[in-house]
Amino acid sequence: MHTLTRRASFWVAAAVAAIALWTSGAPTVTYPLYAAEWNLQPSVTTAIFAVYPIVLVVVLVLFGNISDYIGRRAAILLGLLSLLIGVLLFAIAPNVAVVFVGRALMGVGVALSLSPATAAMVEFSAKGKEKRASSITTAATAVGLALATLVGGGLIQYAPFPTHLNFWVLFAAIAVVTAFAWFLPRHTAAEAQGRWRPRLPAIPRGIRRYYVTSTLAVTTGFAIGAVMMSLGASIAKDLVGSTNAFVTGAVLSIFAVVVGIAAVLAGGIRPQRVIVMGGISTIFGMLLLLLSSVEHSLPVFLAASVVMGAGYSLLFLGGLSVISANAPAHHRAATVSAVYLVAYLFQGLIALALGAVATNTSLQVALDAAIPTIVVLSLGAIGFAASIRAPRLPRLA
Repeated sequence: MHTLTRRASFWVAAAVAAIALWTSGAPTVTYPLYAAEWNLQPSVTTAIFAVYPIVLVVVLVLFGNISDYIGRRAAILLGLLSLLIGVLLFAIAPNVAVVFVGRALMGVGVALSLSPATAAMVEFSAKGKEKRASSITTAATAVGLALATLVGGGLIQYAPFPTHLNFWVLFAAIAVVTAFAWFLPRHTAAEAQGRWRPRLPAIPRGIRRYYVTSTLAVTTGFAIGAVMMSLGASIAKDLVGSTNAFVTGAVLSIFAVVVGIAAVLAGGIRPQRVIVMGGISTIFGMLLLLLSSVEHSLPVFLAASVVMGAGYSLLFLGGLSVISANAPAHHRAATVSAVYLVAYLFQGLIALALGAVATNTSLQVALDAAIPTIVVLSLGAIGFAASIRAPRLPRLA
């Protein structure tokens, strides 16, 4: 079978990362429509979001290391197949129960595809340019999130079938990426030896400080994502006063666009400094988000999206760079999966908690609870990053 070149394989792996995040964020601008059409409480719409990271965590616990044994290609294809089925269920969903099943399958698909794609980008990088993989991964996820909110918002506002067409377009995009992924190399030199079996993530003792730093940084970034992707459209509509789905999607897409820009601009900066910068940006972004809800100001909400996008990007990029630089090559996917596991688990839990608070009190109270939580996480990431000794961490490409 013909296989792609090393360079082409790198960019296909990047496309897999982008499509995984597009899928994860695709329902974001649809949640208010579901709430109106099916008379759903905020706790239900945030539960739709949260079932994705919770299922993802279960899959990572059981299968987080599988691509180290069966190959990146096989794991990626399994993940993309699950994404296709999950998105198809959203496209035809007649009720909220089908949406929940589709969301769970999205979690399975991202769990099986994102970690192998992340590891593959390191392994398919040009010789001497492995360090840029983390920057490109962050940019790819930003592209995916931007497409989720911008394409979704545009189709909902201006095209027919507002709760379905968005997912048919995504289904076609996943099918195209799957066709290219079929031609990825079957095996890489970094694969582990022996027979695969499910096992809990184990972090080598020598890299545990790097693992904790990475996990704190990525978890903080994903907590920002939980607020923006599960409640962002509702915050824009109910607290800020935006009534146009495309405008809301465009504002949320700016968050994602800034993620990509910040990842590129952070090149040449040591990962621990990137994490510190991301933590500081996140704290300022949270304060702006609070101000936008109090003042009902769309421009301030836009500014908050920009600053939080920078914070998310720098935290995710710095955290991913820390673990990628220190994880053993033959356990790279398992180690990256262990970082994603904690980050996605917290993302699901915070989304559920915010939904419960918003249902029982108000959306403003939920936001008031989320902000100090994310600020504390940011301070923790800053503290651990500052304690890392620089020699083990090369500059980003």
